[in-house]
Amino acid sequence: MDYQFQAGDLSVELHQAIDAYCERVGAAFWAEPLNAVSNGAFLIAAVVAFVLWRRAARGTSGPDVYALALIALVAVVGAGSFLFHTFAVRWAALADVIPIALFIHAYLLLALKRYLALSWGRAGLGLLAFLALSPLIGWMAQFPFGSSSSYVPAAAALYGVGGLAWRRDPTVGKSLIGIGALFSLSLAWRMADEPLCSVWPVGTHFMWHIFNAIVLFLLLRLLICRKPGYTGGSKQFQETSRTGSRIEKSNGSPF
Repeated sequence: MDYQFQAGDLSVELHQAIDAYCERVGAAFWAEPLNAVSNGAFLIAAVVAFVLWRRAARGTSGPDVYALALIALVAVVGAGSFLFHTFAVRWAALADVIPIALFIHAYLLLALKRYLALSWGRAGLGLLAFLALSPLIGWMAQFPFGSSSSYVPAAAALYGVGGLAWRRDPTVGKSLIGIGALFSLSLAWRMADEPLCSVWPVGTHFMWHIFNAIVLFLLLRLLICRKPGYTGGSKQFQETSRTGSRIEKSNGSPF
C-alpha cells in the first residue's frame, strides 16, 4: 500500500505542469509555438553534422563512432526540448535537460582526450573535477545569471579548455574560445526572456535554441575535422587537419 502511494505520488509529480517561459500563456500543446518549432534547429545541426561525418568517414581516418554518438545526442536534445515546450510537465523537463547534460559531459571528456592529448584516465579525472566544481560555479553565478547559472560551468569549460589548447594547437584553442563567446551570447538570449516579456510577448527563448544549435554544430564540426586523418571539407580544414596531425605525431599520441 505504501509503495503504491509513493508511485502514485511520483506520477503526479512527473505530470506537474511547468510554466517557465514568456511565450506560454496557457496549458495547450502549442502554447509555445516558437519555442517548440525552433527546436528544429537542433535536428538541422545534427543532419548537417552527419553529412560532414560521412564525408570524414570516407577518408583515411575511418568512421568516428564517438562523434556519431554525439551527433545522435544533438538530435535527441532537439526532440527532448520539443517535448518540454509542448507538454510542459516535469517528465518532459527531464527529457530536455538529461540529453543536454550528457552532451556537455561527453564532449568535455573527448575534448580533454583529443584537444589536450590526455590519456583516458587523466581525461576522466578532469571530467570528475568538472562534475565536482560545477555546483559551486553554478551557485556563485546565480547572480546575475539566475536560472541560467547552471549553464555557466559549460561556458567556463569552453573557455578553459580553449585556453589550455591554444598553445598546443592555436586553431583548436581559438575555435573553442570563439564558440564559448557564441554560447555566452546564447545565454544572454535565455536570460532576456523574462525581463523583456512585457515588451516582447513571444519572449527570446527560441533564440536560445537557435544559437545553441549553432554552438553544438560548431563543436561537432571541430571534433570531426580535428580527427587525425580527416581529408574532407574545405581547404582550411584540410590544412588544419595536417597541422593537427603533425602536432599530435610530435607528442606521440594519435588523439
